[in-house]
Amino acid sequence: MDRTEWEDIMKLRQTLLAGAIAFAPVTAFAADLTIGFSQIGSESGWRAAETTVTKQEAADRGINLKFADAQQKQENQIKAIRSFVAQGVDAILLAPVVATGWDEVLEEAKDADIPVVLLDRTVDAPDDLYLTAVTSDLVHEGRVAGQWLVDEMDGADCRIVELQGTTGSSPAIDRKTGFEEAIAGHDNLEIVRSQTGDFTRSKGKVVMESFLKAEGGENICALYAHNDDMAVGAIQAIKDAGLNPGDDILIVAIDAVPDAHLAIANGDMNATIELTPNMAGPALDALEAYLADGTTPPKWIQTESKLFTAADDNQAIYEQKKDLGY
Repeated sequence: MDRTEWEDIMKLRQTLLAGAIAFAPVTAFAADLTIGFSQIGSESGWRAAETTVTKQEAADRGINLKFADAQQKQENQIKAIRSFVAQGVDAILLAPVVATGWDEVLEEAKDADIPVVLLDRTVDAPDDLYLTAVTSDLVHEGRVAGQWLVDEMDGADCRIVELQGTTGSSPAIDRKTGFEEAIAGHDNLEIVRSQTGDFTRSKGKVVMESFLKAEGGENICALYAHNDDMAVGAIQAIKDAGLNPGDDILIVAIDAVPDAHLAIANGDMNATIELTPNMAGPALDALEAYLADGTTPPKWIQTESKLFTAADDNQAIYEQKKDLGY
């Protein structure tokens, strides 16, 4: 073999190798990624489902996911993010427990060139401190709940009690805003009691008991809960008071967890608005593209919301969702 033939073979080999690298599947790239996930905790069935789905999405892509449960405490999330930065992860997923107080730690991640993607909640911080936020339109969810009640009452008087989410969290703020916008101008609808139930069933039950004691069950027309878990807790309180939830007191909430569908199927609840637990799919798509070639995603990636009522086959939907980790 002469020198020219050898050089031709080497050039061909280099061309083939370059082509193989260029067409390497995304999964091969993803398999080299380590991503930190700071989760709020497991205060609700929906939150547990989000954790399960996120872990599964990462596993399916071959991503090494470092998971940190904050147990509903912001200080734990800040510690987790700093730990992820110290470990040199490729990216961070953050489901923030509250909206404020993130600037300093997000700046630290930015200085380390580690992109942060927000999941299902937003933060009050400069938008250059995170890559994108994958959320539903939380205000829209509240509007859908409020409009359902407007339509359901059709001008009849209705005294409403409200179970708010965790004080200071973006879902609590935005779902309240949207609901109030929807019922504004409808003088027949009035929120007479509003208190946080921290997104938990146990506190939802306790707070609903206090509403019933303060107002009297016969004077409460409807309950609006910022999530289904609080609504499910409230349902038990209503039953314990000798009333029929879904009939004596109308109930609309948000998340569309399996138990909410079951409650609607059983006539104990009237409506729920779905919040998909798969925020990680769009988030990881955006991160993989950004880390691969610098593709910058939109600052907000919106997921779909859907209203479910007794008109839907909620028993069938319950069967479909019950094994998803809720």
